[in-house]
Amino acid sequence: MSDLHRDGYTLADFVIRDVARIAASLPDVGVRRGGIRNLVHANFIAELFADERLVRAVTSIVGNDAVAVKATLFDKTARANWLVQWHQDRVVAVRERREAPGFGAWSVKHGVVHAEPPAAVLEQMLAVRVHLDACGADNGPLRVIPRTHRLGKLADDAIASLVATRGVAELYVPEGGVVFMRPLLLHASSPARNVAHRRVLHIEVAPRDAIAPLEWAAAVAITPNEM
Repeated sequence: MSDLHRDGYTLADFVIRDVARIAASLPDVGVRRGGIRNLVHANFIAELFADERLVRAVTSIVGNDAVAVKATLFDKTARANWLVQWHQDRVVAVRERREAPGFGAWSVKHGVVHAEPPAAVLEQMLAVRVHLDACGADNGPLRVIPRTHRLGKLADDAIASLVATRGVAELYVPEGGVVFMRPLLLHASSPARNVAHRRVLHIEVAPRDAIAPLEWAAAVAITPNEM
């Protein structure tokens, strides 16, 4: 069984109820390979965090000041059957560009300012991947290289070496299943062989003040008394 601290990822021991109803309310990804972004304020994100088990799990990892800072809907279908090369998630969305120690690689994506923070910031963050459809070997599952989240930010040649020499895990997840993953974990995915829906809500969570003196572009509290 995987362990978040040791391996950089783990599968929750529960499933989210009634994800089919949430899935029915989602926009169609269509042919957009990058998914639909900037969804953190959507009602269905609040619906997911109405599940006390999810809130307890996330706050036990990130802390009671955890906030959702980004949310993206991914899907793989016959119209958008894409692959993702091996990479780490290394950029965050911020309110505005301001000089701060360790922040660089500034960009604007979909109208939102992004920057690459120090590794110490990324190490505090957690990706919460809620599967709205079952994902097996034929659905282009997430592939990870365990324990690489402990290696900091990796250069391209280091990534290539790890891909060539380390074992890879494929994550098969039931409908309503939740994967917790550290952003610095090396991950990828292949095109699906079965082009039925493989919808995943990818939600990034962090301590509220993790990027101070900068501010998150969005910071949505996940605890019921603050939502």
